[in-house]
Amino acid sequence: MAESICRSLRDGALEGELAPSLTIKDSLASPFGFHVFSHILLQLSSHVIARKSQSHAIVIVALSRNPSSYTDLLKMKGVDVASSKNWIHVLDCYTDPLGWKDKMRKSGNVTDPSPQTSVSTSSYKTVKDLDKLFSVITELGRGLVGENKARFCVAIDSLSELLRHASLQSVAGLVSNLRSHDQISSIFGLLHSDLHEERAAAVFEYMSSIVASVDPFHHSADGQRGYLENSFSEQNFTKGKFNVRFKRRNGRVRVTGEEFKVELGEISFAPVSSVDGTTIAGLLPKVQFNLQLSEKEKIDRAKVVLPFEHQGNGRPIQIYDGRRSAEESSNETPPISSGKKEDSAMGEIIYFRDSDDEMPDSDEDPDDDLDI
Repeated sequence: MAESICRSLRDGALEGELAPSLTIKDSLASPFGFHVFSHILLQLSSHVIARKSQSHAIVIVALSRNPSSYTDLLKMKGVDVASSKNWIHVLDCYTDPLGWKDKMRKSGNVTDPSPQTSVSTSSYKTVKDLDKLFSVITELGRGLVGENKARFCVAIDSLSELLRHASLQSVAGLVSNLRSHDQISSIFGLLHSDLHEERAAAVFEYMSSIVASVDPFHHSADGQRGYLENSFSEQNFTKGKFNVRFKRRNGRVRVTGEEFKVELGEISFAPVSSVDGTTIAGLLPKVQFNLQLSEKEKIDRAKVVLPFEHQGNGRPIQIYDGRRSAEESSNETPPISSGKKEDSAMGEIIYFRDSDDEMPDSDEDPDDDLDI
């Protein structure tokens, strides 16, 4: 499903629609959200370089990582960092998010050398002002792709850091404004869900077209897998469950999942094991009745005689249609309903008109006598 996420972000937004938005959720029990963030960032970078993406550039809002870490990440994957200045830019909100170091530097109390990075970088020192942050992000993107209809992608490495400095309403407004900008193709960000109230996570889930959750596995007493509750000693910090929820344009929601594994700082994904009985059972809805029939119920169902099933056992079935007169019916054998043989123990329903004055049924239009 990680590849499906990358394809959705790569394809971007349709004309007149909001840009696709991804929220990656992790927690202390499974702190691998940044691994997923890095994986998606590298995949989108490869699509941008190959010109296979709607976005022609990427703007990274670095709140929880030093900008130099993104240089190392790109170099590790063999990306030509020298040429990356044409399609990627890191907005440094990590080094001095509130401008304190800048004020101390101007007063001569401290010297803070600028971080060395090969990726194009600019600093931002007023994180609390999200309106200005929105303007800076869009200006940086236009500086990479130009003033034409070309689009760019926005990656926020920590929505949680933004929530430390601004209100939930302001951060949600920033994400909404980015999604509705006509030059932004997609946006994705990381949220540490256990650091905030449930309301905060619910707001970002509601605003996002894709929600990816990084959850842990643990082995319960009966040997089955389940979610970690309170025992850190039973955790496996190299594996987990990656759950994804897609909101489609037609309003339908698709929920999928796969397993992930972290080795040597890299994350890999694999389909959920089919032998995992707990996983399969978890996909079924929790109801108060059985969804499958037992063998006895299947046999009993096969014995049920349907109302219109042929029951003549080779003999023609005569069904009285109410159109024959009483004289005709008296000269013939009594009409038989759709019952079985006469020696059957089942009852029969025989209908006779009350009198000859009763008109038989007709196929004629009953409204023919109306003067319309």
